[in-house]
Amino acid sequence: MRIAALQHDIVWEDAAATCTRVSPMVAEAAADGARMVLLTEMFGPGFSLAADRIAEPPGGPTEQFMAGQAAAHDIWVGGSIPVRDAPAGDSDALPVNRFLLVGPDGTRHHYDKLHPFTFADEHEAYRAGDTPVTVTIDGLRLTLFVCYDLRFANVFWDQALDTDAYLVVANWPESRRTHWSALLVARAIENQAYVVGVNRVGEANGLTYSGDTVIIDPLGEVVASGVDHTEGVVMAEMDPARVAEVRDTFRFLPDRRG
Repeated sequence: MRIAALQHDIVWEDAAATCTRVSPMVAEAAADGARMVLLTEMFGPGFSLAADRIAEPPGGPTEQFMAGQAAAHDIWVGGSIPVRDAPAGDSDALPVNRFLLVGPDGTRHHYDKLHPFTFADEHEAYRAGDTPVTVTIDGLRLTLFVCYDLRFANVFWDQALDTDAYLVVANWPESRRTHWSALLVARAIENQAYVVGVNRVGEANGLTYSGDTVIIDPLGEVVASGVDHTEGVVMAEMDPARVAEVRDTFRFLPDRRG
């Protein structure tokens, strides 16, 4: 599968304007052969805690934008959006930070961020998800994560045997960019899997974002990367046979204990 990660800026708390901004980038990636195009965490409004203003209902306008792009270009489109999706009988529940994947035929898969970023009080605006999610698309097993999840190696380990690639969408600030880069490579090496880390650029709410979007192979080698502070499309092929080959050659995963 050819996967494109869009390193893009965001119009703060204006999802419609951001959708307009990224639409040509989606078209560019699709024209270059991408089967899946990934946007960033809360790619529409940015990482805002104003959930009362920016969260959308399931099937809201940003989700419809994703579905429209997927259908128009015959691709899968992914990214996270703030969603008001309260469990039955709990109308007071907080929204979720939801990683949504939409297929060209309208198929939808979603994962709700397991680890709200308490350092920034995300837990006060968005509730935690319940479980990791792995889906198979075109024979490639993909596990979905959002930003802060990257710091918790155990959840990556737990999914490794059923995963060929981890997709991590983020709004990760420049001040901790070395952590981002190191952790992405570590997750690939530890689990002998591809890792896609897609991060925004630009400035918002007092923070600067440098991007550092990368695609990493199962040996931990960076095979594609974005240009610092610059919007662009980062793309690479992913082959589940390569994951199987690496794991068969270096039989590290069976040696794990606990």
